[in-house]
Amino acid sequence: MAKIFIRELDNIKKIILSLGAMVEERVRLAVAAVESKDAKAAQRVIKTDYEIDEMEVEVEEACLKVLALHQPVAVDLRFLIAVIKINNDLERIGDQAVNIAQRVAVLAKHRDVNFEFDYTRMAEKAQTMLRMSLDALVNLDEDLALKVVTLDDEVDTIQRDAYDHIKSAMKENTDKIGYMINLLLISRHLERLADHATNIAEEVIYMIEGEIIRHGNY
Repeated sequence: MAKIFIRELDNIKKIILSLGAMVEERVRLAVAAVESKDAKAAQRVIKTDYEIDEMEVEVEEACLKVLALHQPVAVDLRFLIAVIKINNDLERIGDQAVNIAQRVAVLAKHRDVNFEFDYTRMAEKAQTMLRMSLDALVNLDEDLALKVVTLDDEVDTIQRDAYDHIKSAMKENTDKIGYMINLLLISRHLERLADHATNIAEEVIYMIEGEIIRHGNY
């Protein structure tokens, strides 16, 4: 029974890491589509979202099966609880990638608009946070997870600056409000992506220490 239990935990680790890699790739594609206004690339992100959804269900079912059959305690129980939450955050990050891609599909129809917003810094930070949170999960690295948590405020600041900048541009381009709203939404989706990466990092810390650090409790 113990060997089966260990094998099932190892399988869950493999699936959640595969899901993480898939989500990270979708985010990369969505961000690249923003920079190039590539509607076809955006559509690929949108159309393949079902793959993330299916794997998310697979992870949850595997966790629930282990909980029901083996009734784990202590570290193993914390691992499963954390994975269930991380699984949800990864699926939501996939949704944010789709949301970004949907905005790109709209923007690509308006190549005549001169106003642009450079998302490079914000996108790089959000992607870095996601990569670091997944690395923290792979290596059970508490210090790295804590670094992710501290980076979240930086992304929030950039998002507020983006909001102010684009809002000012709206006043000067009243005939392009719809276009500007899509630009605002991209910054919001990137900010939410970073929030979910932070959630993953917090769950890694819970997995290691058994300590809940949400709501600034660290």
